[in-house]
Amino acid sequence: MQSFIDPAILFFVFGVFAGLIKSNLEIPPAISRFLSLYLLMALGLKGGFALAHSGLTTEVAAGLSLAVALAVLIPALSYPVLGRFLSGFDAAALAATYGSVSAVTFITAIGHLESQGIAFGGHMAAAMALMESPAIVMAVLMANTLRRQQTSPVLLSSSGAGVYACPTGGGMPTLSLRKVLHESFTDGAQLLLLGAMAVGIITGDAGKAAMEPFSGDLFKGMLAFFLLDMGLLAARNLPGLKGQSPWLLAYGLLAPLVHACLALGLGWLMGLPQGDATLLMVLAASASYIAVPAVVRYAIPEANPSLYFGLSLGLTFPLNILLGIPLYTEVARWAST
Repeated sequence: MQSFIDPAILFFVFGVFAGLIKSNLEIPPAISRFLSLYLLMALGLKGGFALAHSGLTTEVAAGLSLAVALAVLIPALSYPVLGRFLSGFDAAALAATYGSVSAVTFITAIGHLESQGIAFGGHMAAAMALMESPAIVMAVLMANTLRRQQTSPVLLSSSGAGVYACPTGGGMPTLSLRKVLHESFTDGAQLLLLGAMAVGIITGDAGKAAMEPFSGDLFKGMLAFFLLDMGLLAARNLPGLKGQSPWLLAYGLLAPLVHACLALGLGWLMGLPQGDATLLMVLAASASYIAVPAVVRYAIPEANPSLYFGLSLGLTFPLNILLGIPLYTEVARWAST
């Protein structure tokens, strides 16, 4: 219950409540976008300042290498499992969603660790950035392989889902992997995170003192405001889960726990401290509902957006925010003793 005492988490719960009773409370999109960019910038600065203080150590290298390994392992393991009860394209899109990460979940975990006085490495922000793109690339490769096995081209319907058209001659449409890579690695949010981290590394302790009111004192309040908006958004996506396969709903609840256990095992083998292990578990357990849907909607138009967007935001995100983060923290504490 300790997590519910946190004001930021309570604002998320309040946002879900307001959304469920169909209140007209809403955060203007421009303000929501600003809050998102602020949190990423503050997180990047925090990570940069910490890296400037600690330098490149074996612990830093271990955390980053595990992040990359998980970014490849999770979609590779998820795809064949999802393929048992979903079409190949839906399985690829969902594998990308759960193989990538949620920046908001990660930022909320940072706030939780800070409130608990648990130390963590600033390099974990870089780990988050590294984990965002590999799953997208792998999903696009899976989809291109499936397309080569099809005999009919795919057209994009007005709803965003793909429909098959009768063959009219010519080859199958081939998505440019180069374009997908460019969109993945030049995403504005990711660039801001990495740029702020670079600023933090360059300016070090002097920069930290100068930016403290911005990246420190304001952080918790901004996070609470943003989680209020996320609660409203999550509530609006809950109806999209009605009528979904029980297997799919079970995946949305169990996959985060399985992925977190995989991260815990790897972190324990590498001797990660509690804070870093917790954040690695959070990253592995989270699912993207911003970056991946934005790319996959056009990269894999055959997939149903309501599946990967509704499941990640309507089910997995609240699970991690309300229960997952404190659970991962305690499990990591137990494993590190």
